[in-house]
Amino acid sequence: MGKISKKGRLKTLFLATLYLSAFTFGGGYVIITLLKNKFVDELKWINEDEMLDFVAISQSAPGPIAVNGAIVIGYKVCGIPGILCAVLGAVIPPFVILTIISAFYNVFRSNTYIEAILCGMKSGVGAVIVSVVWDMVVGIIQKRDAVLIAIMIISFVLDYYCKVNVVLIIIATIIVGVTKSIR
Repeated sequence: MGKISKKGRLKTLFLATLYLSAFTFGGGYVIITLLKNKFVDELKWINEDEMLDFVAISQSAPGPIAVNGAIVIGYKVCGIPGILCAVLGAVIPPFVILTIISAFYNVFRSNTYIEAILCGMKSGVGAVIVSVVWDMVVGIIQKRDAVLIAIMIISFVLDYYCKVNVVLIIIATIIVGVTKSIR
């Protein structure tokens, strides 16, 4: 993690999660890519494999993905103080934005300009989600692990075509992952 002090890492962690949370629209899946860009690619505090593990943990744990992602990254970077800084940074922007929106709900509800902005943002969010999925698929394929590739394909087919409950798919993948790691 370089020669940066713990206080400096905490400050960077807080400001990064605050910034990412403030300018991320579309939910947790979008922020995961931005967290990867910041903490894996730019700061190099986390490696690709750890980030994939963090994404899996964030998705399978109860609660918002953005907060879960902040928790695991904060813990990895600075332990418990890192969790507090990262979660605080991730929670402040949505709290402020939702407070403002709720105060002016009637104005926002019927404003055609706001509706048009949100419609345009949906397209951008879709592109970012596709980018996240692509990066994860490429990472799994590069490992050349037949079990991981099979899990990915089977999970997609079960969810998309067979409409199997996602909870069941997650439980099955956990069992396969634990069984694989025991061997």
